[in-house]
Amino acid sequence: MSFRVRVFALFLLVVVTATAATAWLTLAQVTRQVRESAAADRQVVAGITEALRQYALGHGTWDGVGGTVQALARDTGQRIRITDASGAQLADSDVLLGREPRAGGTAAPLFVDPRPEPVFPGGGFVPSQPKMTAAAIDRYTRSVTYAGCLTRAGRAVTMSVGALGVPDYADAGTGPAESSGACTPPAAAGDPAELRESGAAIDAACGRQEGAARTDCLRRLFAERTAKVAPQPLTVRLGALDGTGRSLAVGPTVAVAVAVAAAAALGALLLSRTVLRPVRALTAASRGLGEGDLARRVPEAGKDEIAELGRSFNRMAGSLQASEERQRRMVGDIAHELRTPLANLRGYLEALRDEVLTADPELLDSLHEEVLLQQRIVDDLQDLALAEAGVLTYHRASVDARVLAEACRTAHGAMAAAAGVELSAAVPPVPVRLYGDPGRLRQALSNLVGNAVRHTAPGGSVRIEVTERDGLAHIAVRDTGSGIPATDLPHLFDRFWRADAARGRATGGSGLGLSIARQIVADHQGGIEVESEVGAGTVFTVALPVRGGTTP
Repeated sequence: MSFRVRVFALFLLVVVTATAATAWLTLAQVTRQVRESAAADRQVVAGITEALRQYALGHGTWDGVGGTVQALARDTGQRIRITDASGAQLADSDVLLGREPRAGGTAAPLFVDPRPEPVFPGGGFVPSQPKMTAAAIDRYTRSVTYAGCLTRAGRAVTMSVGALGVPDYADAGTGPAESSGACTPPAAAGDPAELRESGAAIDAACGRQEGAARTDCLRRLFAERTAKVAPQPLTVRLGALDGTGRSLAVGPTVAVAVAVAAAAALGALLLSRTVLRPVRALTAASRGLGEGDLARRVPEAGKDEIAELGRSFNRMAGSLQASEERQRRMVGDIAHELRTPLANLRGYLEALRDEVLTADPELLDSLHEEVLLQQRIVDDLQDLALAEAGVLTYHRASVDARVLAEACRTAHGAMAAAAGVELSAAVPPVPVRLYGDPGRLRQALSNLVGNAVRHTAPGGSVRIEVTERDGLAHIAVRDTGSGIPATDLPHLFDRFWRADAARGRATGGSGLGLSIARQIVADHQGGIEVESEVGAGTVFTVALPVRGGTTP
């Protein structure tokens, strides 16, 4: 798998895991806390409304309810406002707690009805129910009035359940003593005549109704006749617009964040180990290579970018090692090529100086030929060095490939005739235009033709063929010589390489000609190909772009 893909997959996994964990945690906490909050809100609302109802029921009035509102607001954290049926505000927890009143919340208002409902025994028609209802109305009216007076006077009130379950109030005996006389306790029973008259009116109002209808009628009459003295239903509003909600739990969030961070750190550690191990190997190998250990290599296992980097490093190290070996071979070859001729020249010159030999024309011609040969080697080395460095000077012009072929045939005609080799040229009838340095191109072709003539036995032939196809000029040098073994073909263009390991003068020159020819052709955006068969001959083909043609 590609290293880039592995890195992307790892970080994608971390991102997806972190996102999923965060989403799951948020959803779980929000769901749980919404449920808890809803349950808590219901309990809080029920507690507030019940506490307010119990206050009114226990005191028989809403007077003094501010203390209860203040305590409830402090205990629940809610803003509590209560208003009567006309909309007049009775208490506001913000005001009671010394705060600036805030805007009201958006929750629906609640209703608290503290008025008692009489409970009638039995399920059928009871003739005494109107009279019982009249007595309960009378007793409750006088008792709740007394309770309200006690509350306003600061006295404590006790409540007990009287007839039909209607509250009955009394002085608890606590509170300011001087205020106890301001409130008159109710009589034990009301006026019998008034009770009979009230009972008859109630009986007439409900008629002969039975069951639930009669009970509802009696309760309605009880509420209507006690409305002036009973605490009235109130509207309760909870909350404020700037009230803060409950926040998510910090502990699970931190735990998940730490787990995701640990997973990311572990992934990064594994990734760094995967990356740094080959990087450290590359660093060590590079250091060794810089110190001269050209045999250093790194493992190439895998198919990702890191493995490809290792393979590239090994190829580079191999190329450097091969270049170093070629340089050493070249120095040895140069020393070999120059040592023996120079030793011969030195020996002859010392013999001439010591008058051991006579300086006749034949000896001087031989020495001159040897000097020219050494000069040629030096010139070839200089040309090759300049060409490989890209600073060899070319004087480019339009040139006909046929002219190059004829010039090479003419230049090597005498050598071919002396060797008993037939040298010919086959050219097309129309010009084959090239753009290049005529002298350098002729030098490259001359190296090929000279090699072909030297390696062709007497009676053989060398043919220079010029053709044009696919926008390229092909100049082939075909000989019927001894041929080149397949194992030697990869080394043909190496400097100082020669098939004759003994490096005899009869089998060739310095071994630089083909290297120079290849470099010159390459500088002209061309190429050289070779085909050879042992015992049948060899064909060197130079391909050069024609003027206006394509570049190979």
